[in-house]
This record gives sequence, structure tokens and C-alpha cells, in this order.
Amino acid sequence: MELRPSAHTDTFARDHLPPAGQWPAFLLGLPGPPRPDRLNCGAELLDATVERCGADRVAVRSATGEVWTYGELRAHVDRIAHTLTGALGVVPGNRVLLRGATSPWLAACWLAVMKAGAVAVTVLAAHRARELATICEAARIRHALCDIRCADDLEKAAVPGLRTTYYGGDGPGDLLRLAATAPASYEAVPTSADDVALIAFTSGTTGRPKGCMHFHRDVLAIADTFSAQVLRPRADDVFAGSPPLGFTFGLGGLVVFPLRAGASALLADWGGPERLLADIARHRISVLFTAPTAYRTMLARLAGGDAYDISSLRRCVSAGENLPPATWHAWHRATGLRIINGIGATELLHIFISAADDAIRPDATGVPVPGFEARVVEHTDAGLRPVPDGRPGLLAVRGPTGCRYLADERQREYVRDGWNLTGDTYIRDPDGYFRYVARADDMIISAGYNIAGPEVEDALLRHPDVVEAAVTGRPDERRGAVVVAHVVLRPRVAGTDETIAALREFVASELAPYKCPREFVFLDALPRTPTGKLQRYRLRDGTAERGKRGASGGLQ
Repeated sequence: MELRPSAHTDTFARDHLPPAGQWPAFLLGLPGPPRPDRLNCGAELLDATVERCGADRVAVRSATGEVWTYGELRAHVDRIAHTLTGALGVVPGNRVLLRGATSPWLAACWLAVMKAGAVAVTVLAAHRARELATICEAARIRHALCDIRCADDLEKAAVPGLRTTYYGGDGPGDLLRLAATAPASYEAVPTSADDVALIAFTSGTTGRPKGCMHFHRDVLAIADTFSAQVLRPRADDVFAGSPPLGFTFGLGGLVVFPLRAGASALLADWGGPERLLADIARHRISVLFTAPTAYRTMLARLAGGDAYDISSLRRCVSAGENLPPATWHAWHRATGLRIINGIGATELLHIFISAADDAIRPDATGVPVPGFEARVVEHTDAGLRPVPDGRPGLLAVRGPTGCRYLADERQREYVRDGWNLTGDTYIRDPDGYFRYVARADDMIISAGYNIAGPEVEDALLRHPDVVEAAVTGRPDERRGAVVVAHVVLRPRVAGTDETIAALREFVASELAPYKCPREFVFLDALPRTPTGKLQRYRLRDGTAERGKRGASGGLQ
């Protein structure tokens, strides 16, 4: 497709898009009026919402009780935008690193970067110096806005030529001090709908992270598809959740979606299940975004007899990793709420298969979000070919967003024949529902049997002594691979031979014998990225093992 003329004077991002022939096919027939050629997502999310809903409604809340209206948020954003383009010398197209704890100020910085026509590269507060240096080198970053509490690792990264402006301190060069004297009104740069707005780096579950470039129109597309069509937020909703803003699941769920709907959001870092449950009660949270692990840990607190008022909740969204049916049913029994499961990817920015309300099936992810198409395919010499319903294959997706890696040869692997290949194995049912099987590289072939790790995990999670479980394959000369279960037990349950025998017997009563783990490894915690995604490669290579390994002998 031919790109509309850019407003960027620094053309690095557009110059490093993949060749047009390697792009996925885009489906741009979204609900609502056509997208104009000139489109700034920051102005659409903030200025247009103020015009539509008014300046006096609450926009964001902080963990410390600070509350900003939409008018106050816009004034902060516009002052920061003036500071960026004035005192700090940022020009349209410059990449600006954003690093800090989830807070209203981090969201204001992101919106200011959008309105200034620059490119946001939001990283995690948990990223270390080596990771930060890699990202800065890949994206040629020369400007950074950083929470003073997260200064150490960015300074240790020693990025050549990086100009870092801190916020939250008391020095004369603090961003908020500089911005305090700037005008409270800023006219957004008239960026092209096809200008790169952000570069989101993958979380590194499979190794070296990849930079995913998304346009201004893409940011609005996720709000007008998954949020508007499936989540269906209301203007009186209060959003909250555990994912950080450096994770596109969090950026969408805690900034883009509430602002597009004229709602509000609590912007606070994940502080554990007790604090999240307390925040739900204190702030009357109605829309919650978090991962399956957090739902399980909150369930343990709810089951412990502690009184938490979660009556304000009406929408619970899960993504980031597969939601086991056992977790869905346990949450529904405990709360009466149906979790909206979804699969998304940094490459596609947010969720593209999901279902809500009566359309939910606990054993399926859902159906393609309106605006997206999905199919299950296999590789052939002639290209991708759909497989019959009921048979596993690779998940292929296309829609209004899609993969455009920053100067990365892996673009050829992710995009084939115009489709985004997510790396997941799925089954499509005859009625159009998509059921998760495993990550494509997590299918275990043992003695000729195909074994999906998540199915074994779900069985283990139904045992009362199991808090978390992850199943991988270990190479075996005789069988090709054997099934290994990595298990976190509930407190005061020991990883003994008796426990192994009990778990083995339980799984054997739930699944065919060939699917039962032959080995158990007990861990204090499963290895995860800072965004909460499971790092299976660390389980496979043994670097995460700090517990008892036991063979479950006697299985054929």
C-alpha cells in the first residue's frame, strides 16, 4: 500500500519499515467515519474526547489518591509537549524513550510525545541496563523521559548521545518544573495516519526482542475494534489492571481504551493481589485487565476468607498468556463474573480474537474481533493452506493492525502470504470458535503422540495443591521427548515423592496416560518476564530449576 505523506522531519522510523512486499494485508474497513489522511492519535484520544465529553469528568487517578480531570490531564500533556519541542529540542519523528512506574505522569508523557509528533518507545521499569542499551541502539534513541526512581539502570546503560530528562525529582532540570511555566495549550502536530506513533518491543519470551512499529491509525484501531465491539466500555467505567504501560496490553487497557470512551483509569503499578483487590474496593474499579496468574492469586485471597468488596467489577479481561478453563470456572464460581479471554500480540498491538458475555466459551479463546479475520493454516510448497475444522494448525490473522518489525529479518517469518503468523497452534471449530492448543514450539511429540502442554497444565491446576504449572518437553533418545511438569505448590505442601505420586495419579485420572508427565520439577515460582509472560525457554534449558526433580515412573 502507498503511504500518505509524512509529517516527520526525522524519517528514521519510516525509512526502517520492512519492504512493502513483506507487509501483511491490512483490512481497513473499520466501523465509523473514514480515517482522515492527517491524524494524531494523541489529539484524538484527548482533545476530541474533551470536546465530546467535557473537561470536568475524571480522567486518571493515582495510587496516592491524586485525581485529574480531562481538562487537567490535557493541560499537563500540552505543557510537556511544549517542553519537548521547545527546551528539549525534540522534532517530529524523533524516538523518545519513556521509562517509569505506571502513573498519571507516565501516561501524560506518552500523550505528549504523540501530540508532539514524535515516536514513543515505552520500556518497563524492570528493564536492566543491557536491555535498555539494546533497545536504544536498535531504535536510535537520543531523547528519554524517565521517572527519577528508575534512573539507575538507564544511567548504567551509558547510551551514547542520550539526553535524559527526569521527572518526579526536585532539580532545576526536572521535566515537571520545566513544564510548569509552559503554555497549557498545544496544537498537535498534524501527523499522517501512516506515521509511526510508537515502537513496542516484544517481551523477550523467546530471546532477542523485536521492535514493532505501529501507526497513529493503529492506536485508534484497537480502541474501535476490541474495546468498542467486544469490551464495550461505558463513560462511567473505572479501568485498572496489572500490565505496565510498556506492555501494549497495558497501554491499550489502561490508557487508549478509557480515554477513547471518556472513562477514567487508575494508573498504578502491580503491587500484588491484596493491593489490587483493595484498589478495586477503594476506587470502585469496574473494568479489570490482568493475566491468568493474577486471577489465580486473587482467587487464593478471596478463598482465604478475607473480605474484599469487588461488587463494582463488571468486566474482567485476561490476556498475555492462555487462560486455563479451570481458572475461568474458579473465578466465575467465586465472583459470578465471566472473564473475557483474548489473544493479542505486540505485533498486532492488542487483542484480535475474543468473546464476551453469552458468547464466551471457557474452553475457547473466542472468535475474530470485528475488523479482523483469522484462519488455521499449514505450510505447503505452494504457501499457506487452510486446514479442516477440528484439526490443529498455525493461527494466521489479518486486520487493521499488523506486523512491521523495525529492521528485522524475522519479518519474513512472521508474515506469510499477507497473513500474520502468531506462533500459536489453534483449532477452529465448525461454528467459528478458535481453541488454543499451544505455542507452536511448545507442542510435545512423545513416542509418536502429539501432546499440548496447556492441556496438561489445566489438569494439574485442577489439583488443590497446585498453584501454578507449566509443562514442557525434554529431549529423550527413546521417545523423542518426555513431558516435564514444572509445578508451584501451595504453601506448606512439600515436593516429596508422595506428592509426585499423588499428582501423577490425579493427572492420569483426568487425561490419557500418554499425556501424563514423566518428570516433576517443583519451583518456588515460574520464571516470567516483567510483563508476566511465562519464559518457557528457561524451563526447557533448566536455568529456572531450583527444586526437586522426580521421575514419574511406570508410565508407558
